Amino acid sequence: MFVNMPKVLRVAVALLLLCTWVIPSAGPHLASAEESVKAERADGNVFQANSYDSYLQTHQNAARPDRNIVVQGGSYTFAEGMEPKKVNDAGDRQGNFVETGDSGSIGWDVTIPEDGLYNLSLRYFTVDGKASSIERMLMIDGEVPFSGARSFLFPRIWTDEKAMEQDNRGNDIRPRQVETFGWQEKPFRDFEGYYEKPYSFYFSAGKHTITLVSLKEPVIIDAIEIGQIEEPPTYEEIKKQYEQQGLKETSGQTIKVQGESAQFKSSPTLYPITDRSNPNTEPQSVSEVRINTIGGHNWRMPGDTITWKIDVPEDGLYKIAIKGRQELLRGVYSTRTLRIDDHIPFQEMREIPFYYSSEWQMNTIGNGEEPYLFYLTKGTHDLQLEVSLGSIAPLIREVQSSILELNAIYRKILMITGGVPDPFRDYNLEKKVPEMVEVFNKQSDILYKISDQLVEITGEKSDQIAILTKLAYQLKDLAANPESLQTRLESFKINVGGLGTWILQVKEQPLEIDYLVIASPEQRMPKAKASFAKKMKHEISTLLSSFFIDYNSIGNSSESERSVTVWIGTGRDQAQVLKAMSDDSFTQQTGISVNLKLVSANVLMPATLSGQGPDVAMQISNDIPVNYGMRTAIYDLTQFSDFEQVADRFRDSALTPYKYKDAVFGLPEQQVFPMLFYRKDILEELKLDVPQTLEDIYEVIPVLKKHYMDFALPIAETSGVSTLEPSKAFAMMLYQQDGTFYEKDGNSNLDSEASMQAFKRWTDLYMNYKLPLQFDLTTRFRTGEIPMAITDYTFYNTLSVSAPEIRGLWDFVAVPGIQQEDGSIRRDVSSGGSAVIMMDQAKDKDAAWEFMKWWTSKDTQVRFGREMEGLMGAAARYPTANIEALKELPWPTKDYQSLEKQWEWVKGIPEVPGGYYTGRNLDNAFREVINNGTNPRDALYDYVEEINREIDFKQKEFNLKQS
Repeated sequence: MFVNMPKVLRVAVALLLLCTWVIPSAGPHLASAEESVKAERADGNVFQANSYDSYLQTHQNAARPDRNIVVQGGSYTFAEGMEPKKVNDAGDRQGNFVETGDSGSIGWDVTIPEDGLYNLSLRYFTVDGKASSIERMLMIDGEVPFSGARSFLFPRIWTDEKAMEQDNRGNDIRPRQVETFGWQEKPFRDFEGYYEKPYSFYFSAGKHTITLVSLKEPVIIDAIEIGQIEEPPTYEEIKKQYEQQGLKETSGQTIKVQGESAQFKSSPTLYPITDRSNPNTEPQSVSEVRINTIGGHNWRMPGDTITWKIDVPEDGLYKIAIKGRQELLRGVYSTRTLRIDDHIPFQEMREIPFYYSSEWQMNTIGNGEEPYLFYLTKGTHDLQLEVSLGSIAPLIREVQSSILELNAIYRKILMITGGVPDPFRDYNLEKKVPEMVEVFNKQSDILYKISDQLVEITGEKSDQIAILTKLAYQLKDLAANPESLQTRLESFKINVGGLGTWILQVKEQPLEIDYLVIASPEQRMPKAKASFAKKMKHEISTLLSSFFIDYNSIGNSSESERSVTVWIGTGRDQAQVLKAMSDDSFTQQTGISVNLKLVSANVLMPATLSGQGPDVAMQISNDIPVNYGMRTAIYDLTQFSDFEQVADRFRDSALTPYKYKDAVFGLPEQQVFPMLFYRKDILEELKLDVPQTLEDIYEVIPVLKKHYMDFALPIAETSGVSTLEPSKAFAMMLYQQDGTFYEKDGNSNLDSEASMQAFKRWTDLYMNYKLPLQFDLTTRFRTGEIPMAITDYTFYNTLSVSAPEIRGLWDFVAVPGIQQEDGSIRRDVSSGGSAVIMMDQAKDKDAAWEFMKWWTSKDTQVRFGREMEGLMGAAARYPTANIEALKELPWPTKDYQSLEKQWEWVKGIPEVPGGYYTGRNLDNAFREVINNGTNPRDALYDYVEEINREIDFKQKEFNLKQS
């Protein structure tokens, strides 16, 4: 066609194409939210204007008046969204208190006598709740003063339920952690530990309003104190006070406090643990389990505290030593803050370092040359160690600021180059994003500076330094050669993501403690390391014992004639927690012992056929119960008289996958369903509202695409699963149009008109709007490439842990739906999950049923969820199917309300004989349309015939249908 054009026309077209190639379009330029709220600090570093750094910069010349204003809790002036209760006595105190709820807000009027910066602290008494820390947002005169004030955590107090006990094999049983209610006073401070000192708030002289917005948990408030928190003196000043007061060193005193005997903890996960690696760990046994240490991986998050009671025999000066081990964090030392009787003795105790070593070490607290001395009076004292970030905190803040700025630049670049840049095209990025080179140079210098400071602080180079220097080098090179960026965009994104991982690694500060020693200055400390001969003896004894002792078995706390064999197919952590719970709860209550075994789920059927299967199997995927039940391998739970009562614990949607005709072959453990996640900051940049309907999605996607961003729908898991489940995106659209997967006779209903319309809607999103088929949602959500996605609500857990740099910049709500004639919106979605089942060959079915009822009960599910979250962090928040249990898990009130709103719209996908063909062929039809452009109706009709053919075959095989 081009060849046949007249010569003049060919020349004109050629010139036009040349201009298009040589003179790139300006492309969309969008000012990011970060850019619009930046401020310049004195040292040249950039930070967000609504951050605490910016807030202090604004009020850097403000005075710090020596005033103390006490605002009584009971003197509140207003409350919204809650009904506060006035309380006159709580614990061992009487006064003018107020009990606040877990949602709503409450405010107080206060008169400030003098302009200046003040610290705030809260005196509170914990009450029954969801066993998580109390969370509040602070507002002053109706506004949040800075972003950090959006969330303050006030911990509870936990202790051992009872003294250590032993099972019938002589092994120690870890004591359960229970809450003890008491008064505490805590300052308003950064709960993530990025700021070592409590926050300061500016008040002008005059009348002000202080508001606390409840985000999580009820609490009784005694008072809010406004004043100055005194800085502790230095050790040199304390030494002079010792001399002036004539305080003497004690002599001949040695007090040893075992780590596992801690009195109080700020979290139920700070329970005592076991160490068998060293013969010097106290107490020690080569054949029995001894719970002999505390801390470790569980004791790693900033703000977590452990408190020990110590009995001091006489007044005087003592030294303090800690036998500890920090073997998890290499390249950065772990830090603790020491308090005695709730006070930091001197400034040096804000940061006690524990360096990396695989061996136990005796750390005498001192300056390296001499031990610090502490004055203790005769009697009982509280010695508390708190996880802190110390000198590393400002470095983490700098890196977090760098991530935000680099991600903002990355999104601007993406708007010009797209996700897959043309390597042969010069995009002139340095002209279209004029600040790019300057940002790269500046952030490179910052990262190099941080890596140098890290070497100076820790005294070594490590992989923690390498992450920083690698990106710093790349940024400097990109600034010098900006034309190479389009070929290195992916590695740039990966390296920026590595900074987020760096924050996660460095933020965690683990430490394991064997015991503490409080001793007179002249006393010699016990040796932490065992001699070579002692180690050899220990290893040989352990080896010999291994021939006679099963270390993987956990004994029962009581003998019982009845027992139930339970298989669990997830992980060892889950199995150990479950075994401990069943021993101290289920067995104690029923007298039925539990023989728990960690077994892969794929051996369940072979073991059952050979007569070697369990009585009960847990964590079973949704496709198995009905599939095995039709083969009479699983017992029908409706045979028990109290089944209906137990079934009321769950929503009908959770039971749907386990029902077939009148039988039910399992009880739900977990139920997971989709929700809409979105980046608040990016939607604000693009001036977009959160979509409420599918029509809104059609309007949102073009705006995102214009800026080379994507909207994401859930993609069915294809690896590591025995059966491909039906797409949750298709199920959402099908259910919202009142469609169903199957007819009453079990045949597929996917050839219905509702199904055809849903299938076309689904495929059109990929054909016409080019939604991504494969993506790493976590990474792309963090960078902002996918600022909006519908995915399982457990993605909340992932973001809470793996994306600290965007904390507060995202949210989740119920999915968009179809608007009805009355104005309401249908938001139907499907769900997935797991079940607990009883095998038909179970010898004692009543005992097995008792276990299943106990396991799915509210109290057990809540405890298991809390234990797992404590053991593995917020990433392991348990998606229980028990309606009441989910309410008790530590969800912020607003987030739980969003979950509950969506949960009301959840529908289960039934299982039928041959139903495994549904997900597989639905995906085949989808691929046929996407890859080959086949008409959606034709493709779905063809594969529905395949589905019905398999269903018909299976129904005949199991005599469920007359031939």
